[in-house]
Amino acid sequence: MKDSNKLKEIVKTKYSQIAVNSMSPKKSCGCGCNESPEYSMIGEEYSNIEGYVKEADLNLGCGLPTKYADIKTGDTVLDLGSGAGNDAFVARQITGSTGLIIGLDFTNEMILKAEQNRLKMGYDNVEFKLGDIENMPIENDSVDVVISNCVMNLVPDKRGAFSEVYRVLKNRGHFCISDIVIEGEMPEELKKSAEAYAGCVSGALPIDQYLNIISEAGFKNVEIKKQNIIQIPEEIMNEYLAPEEIKIYNEKKPGIFSITVIGYKN
Repeated sequence: MKDSNKLKEIVKTKYSQIAVNSMSPKKSCGCGCNESPEYSMIGEEYSNIEGYVKEADLNLGCGLPTKYADIKTGDTVLDLGSGAGNDAFVARQITGSTGLIIGLDFTNEMILKAEQNRLKMGYDNVEFKLGDIENMPIENDSVDVVISNCVMNLVPDKRGAFSEVYRVLKNRGHFCISDIVIEGEMPEELKKSAEAYAGCVSGALPIDQYLNIISEAGFKNVEIKKQNIIQIPEEIMNEYLAPEEIKIYNEKKPGIFSITVIGYKN
């Protein structure tokens, strides 16, 4: 529990700083790494997506969950780890004015940034709530679709998180989540580094374990809609690993992937 709390504080501090930094001209890069722009390759291009709001895009994603989420007009959509509101605003374009979009984030700074963006857009059916994914301030059976973009891997208790997703979804509701997973073993030093953790890599689970957690939470018809391989930048490897560790890493070649996965409740 202590380790989990420590990791959550690391992530919270990192993403709070990203929200603050976003107020300046310097742009943050993918998955919370401000100093290594190579991480931006994790994300996907949003600029041509309807509903895209440039000010809400902090390049923190690793996929495009709204593309595969089968969101319909009038749906209630919950965006986990909503950040500055990027995916929430894209979802709002799909649901229209009759839907309800709820963004959930556990940093006050991101909520403030998202709310500023919402006010600029004039949306009265988008709201942002402060809360923990492992213990959501959301009613049971109240959401049609849950989306999330490169956030679940940062949650220490993934079983608890997916159980919460199941709880808040309506019967026949579903989730569509983009996230980072691995195949093979990653060096422990890379996993433990705070920068790599907030950069979406070392919090990742093996893909089979990740999918098992989803199934154990009760979801059916779980399917990976898209999968991309991710390369760790050489400078990150050199910073956290000794030469011998890099050699072993390259020999074993563990795969790091971004996936977009969907699953259904009942």
